[in-house]
Amino acid sequence: MTTPTSACITSHKNAAIDFTQVLADAITQRQDFFAYATQHNTDCYRVFHGTVEGANGLNIDRYGDAWLVQSFHETLSEQQLAQISQVLIQHGDFPMVYNDRSQKNSRVANNLLNEAQDYAMSEQVMHENGIAFTTKLRHEGQDPLLFLDMRIGREYMHQHSNNKTVLNLFSYTCGIGTAAAVGGAKRVMNVDFSSFALAAGKKNAELNHVENVCEFVQSDAFPALRQLAGLPVGGRRNQKLPKFPKLAKTTFDLVFLDPPRFAKSVFGVVDLINDYQGLFKPAMLTTKPGGTIVCCNNVAKVERQSWLDSLIRCVEKNGRRISHIEWLDCHQDFPSFDDNHPLKIVALTIN
Repeated sequence: MTTPTSACITSHKNAAIDFTQVLADAITQRQDFFAYATQHNTDCYRVFHGTVEGANGLNIDRYGDAWLVQSFHETLSEQQLAQISQVLIQHGDFPMVYNDRSQKNSRVANNLLNEAQDYAMSEQVMHENGIAFTTKLRHEGQDPLLFLDMRIGREYMHQHSNNKTVLNLFSYTCGIGTAAAVGGAKRVMNVDFSSFALAAGKKNAELNHVENVCEFVQSDAFPALRQLAGLPVGGRRNQKLPKFPKLAKTTFDLVFLDPPRFAKSVFGVVDLINDYQGLFKPAMLTTKPGGTIVCCNNVAKVERQSWLDSLIRCVEKNGRRISHIEWLDCHQDFPSFDDNHPLKIVALTIN
Protein backbone atom coordinates (compact mmCIF):
# COMPACT_ATOMS: atom_id res chain seq x y z
CA MET A 1 0.00 0.00 0.00
CA THR A 2 1.41 3.37 -0.94
CA THR A 3 0.47 6.58 0.78
CA PRO A 4 0.67 9.62 -1.51
CA THR A 5 0.13 13.00 0.04
CA SER A 6 -2.17 15.69 -1.24
CA ALA A 7 0.68 18.20 -1.60
CA CYS A 8 4.07 16.53 -1.49
CA ILE A 9 6.88 18.86 -2.40
CA THR A 10 10.57 18.27 -2.80
CA SER A 11 12.42 18.94 0.46
CA HIS A 12 15.49 21.15 0.59
CA LYS A 13 18.08 20.02 3.13
CA ASN A 14 17.31 16.35 2.47
CA ALA A 15 16.76 16.72 -1.28
CA ALA A 16 20.21 15.42 -2.24
CA ILE A 17 20.09 12.42 0.09
CA ASP A 18 19.98 8.95 -1.45
CA PHE A 19 17.23 7.53 0.76
CA THR A 20 17.72 4.09 -0.72
CA GLN A 21 21.32 4.00 0.49
CA VAL A 22 20.96 5.55 3.97
CA LEU A 23 17.96 3.36 4.80
CA ALA A 24 19.68 0.22 3.49
CA ASP A 25 22.73 1.07 5.62
CA ALA A 26 20.56 1.53 8.72
CA ILE A 27 18.85 -1.81 8.17
CA THR A 28 22.20 -3.53 7.72
CA GLN A 29 23.39 -2.04 11.04
CA ARG A 30 20.32 -3.51 12.77
CA GLN A 31 20.60 -7.14 11.67
CA ASP A 32 21.59 -8.37 15.13
CA PHE A 33 18.80 -6.33 16.68
CA PHE A 34 16.22 -7.72 14.22
CA ALA A 35 17.26 -11.26 15.16
CA TYR A 36 16.94 -10.31 18.85
CA ALA A 37 13.49 -8.80 18.23
CA THR A 38 12.25 -11.90 16.43
CA GLN A 39 13.54 -14.13 19.21
CA HIS A 40 11.73 -12.01 21.82
CA ASN A 41 8.42 -11.71 19.96
CA THR A 42 8.86 -8.00 19.22
CA ASP A 43 7.41 -6.52 16.03
CA CYS A 44 7.58 -2.81 16.89
CA TYR A 45 10.90 -0.97 16.65
CA ARG A 46 12.78 1.83 14.92
CA VAL A 47 14.20 1.04 11.48
CA PHE A 48 15.71 4.46 10.73
CA HIS A 49 16.66 7.18 13.22
CA GLY A 50 17.30 10.02 10.79
CA THR A 51 18.88 12.56 13.13
CA VAL A 52 21.81 10.22 13.67
CA GLU A 53 21.67 8.14 10.48
CA GLY A 54 21.75 10.72 7.74
CA ALA A 55 18.35 12.43 7.24
CA ASN A 56 17.58 14.90 10.00
CA GLY A 57 13.96 14.86 11.16
CA LEU A 58 13.00 11.59 9.46
CA ASN A 59 11.96 8.55 11.51
CA ILE A 60 10.86 5.18 10.14
CA ASP A 61 9.36 2.60 12.48
CA ARG A 62 7.74 -0.78 12.32
CA TYR A 63 4.44 -0.92 14.21
CA GLY A 64 3.27 -4.53 13.98
CA ASP A 65 2.56 -5.36 10.35
CA ALA A 66 2.94 -1.78 9.10
CA TRP A 67 5.66 0.77 8.39
CA LEU A 68 5.26 4.27 9.79
CA VAL A 69 7.26 7.04 8.10
CA GLN A 70 7.30 10.41 9.88
CA SER A 71 9.03 13.62 8.77
CA PHE A 72 9.38 16.44 11.31
CA HIS A 73 11.31 19.12 9.40
CA GLU A 74 10.48 18.78 5.70
CA THR A 75 7.79 17.20 3.56
CA LEU A 76 8.96 14.13 1.65
CA SER A 77 8.52 14.06 -2.11
CA GLU A 78 6.80 11.23 -3.98
CA GLN A 79 10.22 10.16 -5.25
CA GLN A 80 11.63 9.99 -1.73
CA LEU A 81 8.63 7.99 -0.51
CA ALA A 82 9.10 5.60 -3.40
CA GLN A 83 12.77 5.13 -2.51
CA ILE A 84 11.86 4.38 1.10
CA SER A 85 9.11 1.96 0.08
CA GLN A 86 11.46 0.12 -2.26
CA VAL A 87 13.84 -0.67 0.60
CA LEU A 88 11.21 -1.41 3.26
CA ILE A 89 9.33 -3.92 1.13
CA GLN A 90 12.45 -6.08 1.04
CA HIS A 91 12.36 -6.22 4.85
CA GLY A 92 8.62 -6.82 5.09
CA ASP A 93 5.79 -6.49 2.58
CA PHE A 94 3.63 -4.34 4.86
CA PRO A 95 1.46 -1.25 4.30
CA MET A 96 3.42 2.00 4.57
CA VAL A 97 1.79 5.04 6.18
CA TYR A 98 3.38 8.48 5.81
CA ASN A 99 2.65 11.14 8.44
CA ASP A 100 4.03 14.54 7.46
CA ARG A 101 4.53 16.34 10.79
CA SER A 102 6.72 19.16 9.51
CA GLN A 103 4.15 21.87 10.16
CA LYS A 104 3.34 23.75 13.36
CA ASN A 105 3.00 21.68 16.56
CA SER A 106 3.96 18.47 14.71
CA ARG A 107 0.37 17.91 13.63
CA VAL A 108 -0.09 15.45 10.78
CA ALA A 109 -0.53 17.65 7.70
CA ASN A 110 -0.89 15.31 4.72
CA ASN A 111 -4.01 13.56 3.51
CA LEU A 112 -4.09 9.88 2.66
CA LEU A 113 -6.23 8.38 -0.07
CA ASN A 114 -9.14 5.99 0.56
CA GLU A 115 -7.68 2.57 1.38
CA ALA A 116 -4.53 4.04 2.95
CA GLN A 117 -6.58 6.36 5.16
CA ASP A 118 -8.89 3.54 6.24
CA TYR A 119 -5.92 1.39 7.19
CA ALA A 120 -4.14 4.19 9.07
CA MET A 121 -7.28 4.81 11.14
CA SER A 122 -7.90 1.14 11.92
CA GLU A 123 -6.99 -0.55 15.19
CA GLN A 124 -4.20 -3.10 14.97
CA VAL A 125 -2.26 -5.16 17.53
CA MET A 126 1.52 -5.37 17.85
CA HIS A 127 3.83 -7.10 20.32
CA GLU A 128 6.86 -6.18 22.38
CA ASN A 129 8.54 -9.00 24.29
CA GLY A 130 5.32 -10.95 23.87
CA ILE A 131 3.16 -8.20 25.42
CA ALA A 132 0.31 -7.06 23.18
CA PHE A 133 -0.30 -3.36 22.52
CA THR A 134 -2.96 -1.58 20.54
CA THR A 135 -1.77 0.56 17.64
CA LYS A 136 -3.42 3.02 15.29
CA LEU A 137 -1.15 5.00 12.99
CA ARG A 138 -3.57 7.94 12.80
CA HIS A 139 -5.94 8.98 15.54
CA GLU A 140 -7.19 12.08 17.34
CA GLY A 141 -3.77 12.69 18.91
CA GLN A 142 -0.48 13.29 17.13
CA ASP A 143 2.00 10.75 18.52
CA PRO A 144 1.96 6.97 17.98
CA LEU A 145 0.20 5.03 20.74
CA LEU A 146 3.47 3.51 21.97
CA PHE A 147 6.81 5.32 22.28
CA LEU A 148 9.32 2.78 21.01
CA ASP A 149 12.40 4.29 22.67
CA MET A 150 10.75 3.61 26.04
CA ARG A 151 11.08 -0.16 25.49
CA ILE A 152 13.87 -0.36 28.05
CA GLY A 153 11.60 1.27 30.65
CA ARG A 154 8.81 -1.21 29.99
CA GLU A 155 11.29 -4.06 30.24
CA TYR A 156 12.57 -2.77 33.58
CA MET A 157 9.07 -2.49 35.00
CA HIS A 158 8.13 -5.95 33.73
CA GLN A 159 11.21 -7.47 35.34
CA HIS A 160 10.90 -5.69 38.71
CA SER A 161 7.15 -5.53 39.39
CA ASN A 162 6.26 -8.99 40.65
CA ASN A 163 3.97 -8.74 43.70
CA LYS A 164 4.56 -4.98 43.93
CA THR A 165 2.39 -1.88 43.85
CA VAL A 166 3.07 0.49 40.96
CA LEU A 167 2.32 4.17 40.28
CA ASN A 168 2.60 5.17 36.61
CA LEU A 169 2.58 8.95 36.21
CA PHE A 170 1.95 10.73 32.89
CA SER A 171 0.98 7.25 31.79
CA TYR A 172 -0.21 8.12 28.25
CA THR A 173 -1.50 4.78 26.88
CA CYS A 174 -0.24 2.90 29.95
CA GLY A 175 2.50 0.87 28.26
CA ILE A 176 4.58 1.05 31.44
CA GLY A 177 1.63 0.04 33.59
CA THR A 178 0.67 -2.79 31.26
CA ALA A 179 4.20 -4.19 31.30
CA ALA A 180 4.26 -4.00 35.10
CA ALA A 181 0.92 -5.77 35.37
CA VAL A 182 2.03 -8.54 33.01
CA GLY A 183 5.17 -8.82 35.16
CA GLY A 184 3.05 -9.73 38.17
CA ALA A 185 2.29 -6.42 39.89
CA LYS A 186 -0.54 -6.69 42.41
CA ARG A 187 -1.75 -3.12 41.82
CA VAL A 188 -1.03 -0.58 39.06
CA MET A 189 -2.36 2.99 39.19
CA ASN A 190 -2.08 4.81 35.83
CA VAL A 191 -2.51 8.59 35.97
CA ASP A 192 -3.01 10.77 32.88
CA PHE A 193 -5.10 13.80 31.95
CA SER A 194 -6.19 12.40 28.56
CA SER A 195 -9.31 10.26 28.40
CA PHE A 196 -8.27 9.17 24.91
CA ALA A 197 -4.89 7.90 26.13
CA LEU A 198 -6.41 6.09 29.10
CA ALA A 199 -8.97 4.42 26.83
CA ALA A 200 -6.06 2.99 24.81
CA GLY A 201 -4.45 1.99 28.10
CA LYS A 202 -7.56 0.04 29.10
CA LYS A 203 -7.44 -1.69 25.73
CA ASN A 204 -3.82 -2.66 26.37
CA ALA A 205 -4.74 -4.10 29.76
CA GLU A 206 -7.59 -6.09 28.22
CA LEU A 207 -5.39 -7.45 25.43
CA ASN A 208 -3.10 -8.92 28.10
CA HIS A 209 -5.86 -9.97 30.54
CA VAL A 210 -4.57 -7.74 33.37
CA GLU A 211 -7.48 -5.30 33.58
CA ASN A 212 -8.29 -6.51 37.12
CA VAL A 213 -4.87 -5.25 38.31
CA CYS A 214 -4.90 -1.86 36.58
CA GLU A 215 -6.54 1.40 37.68
CA PHE A 216 -7.00 4.39 35.40
CA VAL A 217 -7.14 7.84 36.99
CA GLN A 218 -7.96 10.74 34.69
CA SER A 219 -6.35 13.68 36.44
CA ASP A 220 -3.84 16.48 36.18
CA ALA A 221 -0.63 15.05 37.61
CA PHE A 222 -0.15 17.78 40.22
CA PRO A 223 -3.31 17.23 42.32
CA ALA A 224 -2.98 13.44 41.94
CA LEU A 225 0.65 13.44 43.05
CA ARG A 226 0.22 15.87 45.89
CA GLN A 227 -2.72 13.96 47.33
CA LEU A 228 -0.88 10.65 47.10
CA ALA A 229 2.12 12.28 48.79
CA GLY A 230 -0.03 13.74 51.57
CA LEU A 231 0.61 17.33 50.49
CA PRO A 232 -1.98 20.11 50.07
CA VAL A 233 -3.26 20.77 46.55
CA GLY A 234 -2.72 24.32 45.39
CA GLY A 235 -2.81 26.33 42.20
CA ARG A 236 -0.80 28.89 40.32
CA ARG A 237 -1.27 32.51 41.48
CA ASN A 238 -4.32 31.60 43.54
CA GLN A 239 -6.35 30.64 40.49
CA LYS A 240 -9.66 28.92 41.13
CA LEU A 241 -9.11 25.19 40.94
CA PRO A 242 -11.35 22.93 38.84
CA LYS A 243 -12.67 19.68 40.24
CA PHE A 244 -10.24 16.78 40.38
CA PRO A 245 -10.44 13.14 41.51
CA LYS A 246 -9.93 12.68 45.24
CA LEU A 247 -7.15 10.25 46.15
CA ALA A 248 -5.98 8.97 49.52
CA LYS A 249 -2.39 9.29 50.72
CA THR A 250 -0.61 6.19 49.41
CA THR A 251 2.91 4.91 48.88
CA PHE A 252 4.06 2.48 46.19
CA ASP A 253 6.89 0.01 45.71
CA LEU A 254 7.59 1.25 42.17
CA VAL A 255 6.96 4.76 40.82
CA PHE A 256 7.48 5.70 37.17
CA LEU A 257 7.81 9.41 36.36
CA ASP A 258 7.84 10.32 32.65
CA PRO A 259 6.65 13.93 32.25
CA PRO A 260 6.51 15.94 29.00
CA ARG A 261 9.12 18.59 28.34
CA PHE A 262 6.81 21.47 29.22
CA ALA A 263 3.15 21.77 30.20
CA LYS A 264 1.11 24.33 32.09
CA SER A 265 -2.17 24.08 34.00
CA VAL A 266 -3.87 25.94 36.85
CA PHE A 267 -2.26 23.40 39.22
CA GLY A 268 1.35 23.96 38.20
CA VAL A 269 4.01 23.99 35.49
CA VAL A 270 5.90 20.97 34.19
CA ASP A 271 9.38 22.14 33.19
CA LEU A 272 12.03 19.45 32.69
CA ILE A 273 14.81 21.99 32.21
CA ASN A 274 14.26 24.39 35.09
CA ASP A 275 12.10 22.58 37.65
CA TYR A 276 12.15 18.78 37.48
CA GLN A 277 12.13 18.78 41.29
CA GLY A 278 8.62 20.24 41.33
CA LEU A 279 7.37 16.84 40.20
CA PHE A 280 10.16 14.68 41.56
CA LYS A 281 9.69 15.67 45.20
CA PRO A 282 6.02 14.58 45.55
CA ALA A 283 6.73 11.50 43.40
CA MET A 284 9.59 10.59 45.73
CA LEU A 285 7.26 10.99 48.72
CA THR A 286 4.90 8.42 47.18
CA THR A 287 7.79 5.92 46.99
CA LYS A 288 7.99 3.46 49.89
CA PRO A 289 11.22 3.21 51.89
CA GLY A 290 13.26 0.63 50.00
CA GLY A 291 11.16 1.27 46.90
CA THR A 292 12.30 2.50 43.50
CA ILE A 293 11.40 5.57 41.49
CA VAL A 294 12.24 5.52 37.77
CA CYS A 295 12.78 9.05 36.43
CA CYS A 296 12.80 10.11 32.76
CA ASN A 297 14.00 13.29 31.09
CA ASN A 298 13.77 13.57 27.30
CA VAL A 299 15.36 17.00 26.86
CA ALA A 300 18.62 16.69 24.93
CA LYS A 301 20.18 19.84 26.43
CA VAL A 302 19.84 18.48 29.99
CA GLU A 303 23.17 16.88 30.92
CA ARG A 304 22.53 13.56 32.60
CA GLN A 305 25.04 13.77 35.45
CA SER A 306 23.89 17.28 36.41
CA TRP A 307 20.29 16.08 36.31
CA LEU A 308 21.13 13.07 38.50
CA ASP A 309 22.98 15.30 40.97
CA SER A 310 19.88 17.48 41.31
CA LEU A 311 17.75 14.40 42.05
CA ILE A 312 20.23 13.21 44.69
CA ARG A 313 20.19 16.65 46.36
CA CYS A 314 16.40 16.61 46.44
CA VAL A 315 16.33 13.17 48.06
CA GLU A 316 18.87 14.12 50.71
CA LYS A 317 17.17 17.46 51.37
CA ASN A 318 14.07 15.52 52.35
CA GLY A 319 15.93 13.33 54.84
CA ARG A 320 16.19 10.21 52.69
CA ARG A 321 19.05 8.52 50.89
CA ILE A 322 19.60 6.66 47.64
CA SER A 323 20.92 3.11 48.09
CA HIS A 324 21.13 2.12 44.41
CA ILE A 325 21.35 3.92 41.06
CA GLU A 326 20.76 2.20 37.71
CA TRP A 327 20.81 3.90 34.32
CA LEU A 328 18.53 2.41 31.66
CA ASP A 329 19.89 2.88 28.14
CA CYS A 330 17.85 2.71 24.95
CA HIS A 331 18.15 -0.31 22.68
CA GLN A 332 20.38 -0.26 19.62
CA ASP A 333 17.54 0.55 17.22
CA PHE A 334 17.80 4.06 18.71
CA PRO A 335 21.43 5.06 18.03
CA SER A 336 22.73 8.32 19.44
CA PHE A 337 25.71 10.60 19.06
CA ASP A 338 28.52 9.44 21.38
CA ASP A 339 26.06 7.17 23.23
CA ASN A 340 24.45 10.30 24.69
CA HIS A 341 20.77 9.71 23.98
CA PRO A 342 18.36 12.62 24.56
CA LEU A 343 16.11 10.28 26.58
CA LYS A 344 17.64 9.75 30.00
CA ILE A 345 16.15 7.12 32.34
CA VAL A 346 17.48 6.38 35.82
CA ALA A 347 16.11 4.06 38.51
CA LEU A 348 16.71 5.23 42.07
CA THR A 349 16.16 2.94 45.05
CA ILE A 350 15.35 5.19 48.01
CA ASN A 351 15.48 4.41 51.73
